[in-house]
Amino acid sequence: MDTTTSRVQSAVEKSAIKKVAVRLVPFVALMFFINYLDRTAIGFAAPNGMNEDLALSAAQFGFASGVFFIGYILLEVPSNLALHRFGARKWLARIMVSWGIVALLFTWVQNFEQLVALRFILGVAEAGFFPGAILFLSLWVPAEHRSKILALFYLAQPLTTVIGAPFAGWLIQQHGLFFGLEGWRFMFLGVAIPAIIVGIIAWFYLKDKPSDAKWLTTEEQEWLTGALAAERATTEAANNSHRIRDAFKSGRVWVLAGIYFGFIYGLYALGFFLPTIIGGFQEQFGTEFDVFQKGLITAIPYVPAAIALYFWSRDASRRGLKTWHIVIPALAGAVSIPLALFAGSPAATIAVIAVTAMAIFSALPNFWTLPTKFLTGAAAAAGIALINTIGNLAGFSAPYITGLVADATAVDGEPSYVAPMFIVGGFMLLSAVLMIGLASRTKTTTPAVAETVAAE
Repeated sequence: MDTTTSRVQSAVEKSAIKKVAVRLVPFVALMFFINYLDRTAIGFAAPNGMNEDLALSAAQFGFASGVFFIGYILLEVPSNLALHRFGARKWLARIMVSWGIVALLFTWVQNFEQLVALRFILGVAEAGFFPGAILFLSLWVPAEHRSKILALFYLAQPLTTVIGAPFAGWLIQQHGLFFGLEGWRFMFLGVAIPAIIVGIIAWFYLKDKPSDAKWLTTEEQEWLTGALAAERATTEAANNSHRIRDAFKSGRVWVLAGIYFGFIYGLYALGFFLPTIIGGFQEQFGTEFDVFQKGLITAIPYVPAAIALYFWSRDASRRGLKTWHIVIPALAGAVSIPLALFAGSPAATIAVIAVTAMAIFSALPNFWTLPTKFLTGAAAAAGIALINTIGNLAGFSAPYITGLVADATAVDGEPSYVAPMFIVGGFMLLSAVLMIGLASRTKTTTPAVAETVAAE
């Protein structure tokens, strides 16, 4: 009887997880795809007419890119708590429509001051989306399946560049097509409209919890609800971390925020300046690329990054998450990104940058399984938002510092990216050191819950 019950339960479990993976993850990943494309579209516009038309220096472009995260950070935690209170369906849809409307206004930006103001407001509009999406998926999937589900969700980020960079390049080439708009302005228009449309669809498509999903059978609803409730009770009993203040008092949350800071510093230094660096190939190596070709070249590192993300996360799911699943990518990124500066050809440069992209994206979905292993309820909402908030300080500092240092170390009047890329490598090295230290401290002080920080 027990064996039969176990087989039935296993079949129900497998079916429930598969349905969540098919029905929810692709849609939330599409939202993330549009989110990342809209926030990084400025990186495609910069070398393709925007910087020239608005008379921006590298430092001004870096500041405008990064000021997005100031607005984002200010409302990050309140937004995620609102999502926890009002439900993901309404809140994620509201966020998406809001940022789509703001993103549309970039089409008509006229100067540096307007650009900075719109980037700040865009950050305010987007606040809470990413941690909200992570929390939403965590509320649907038990911990043992979470790494796989988050990996499928996170695939949207590298694929944003794989698909989005050529798409942005194609839009930029449509110069004068729409009421005489410059190509980079038409690109902003083209990437903003999908956010509004998908946000409206999300209001009707998403469900807040398994018991609301008519596409699940009664048995599947009961299994998911029961498994998540049991996991929540176990976590609360072991850690007593379910109140908002528990997240802010947790040393593990703050260390995880520091680890995330290093990865995000590398991610956005690449995201905002890679198109500009590729544009410099023409002078550095005597090559010529049109806008669409530059988009394709920008996309190249993110193809192996997507593949590495999937298989690295699959290994973490199979073995159980280990410290080295995060430390090895951090070290690989720390070493590879400065090496890209000394490659002797465009192909070699892109190959080394691909290693960096693989490192960053391999670590991130595994990283995000950690907070919900020791936080639940409002504490999980606050903790995830807090980690994302601190990490996204790097979203402001990375492009600004990169542009500032590039201008300060200019060679023959041209910005130099040698020193900025060494700074990126240093922050990723810091992530590796913090992860090792956190795992070691947890093993020593609380062996029973060492798994919560991926200790071996």
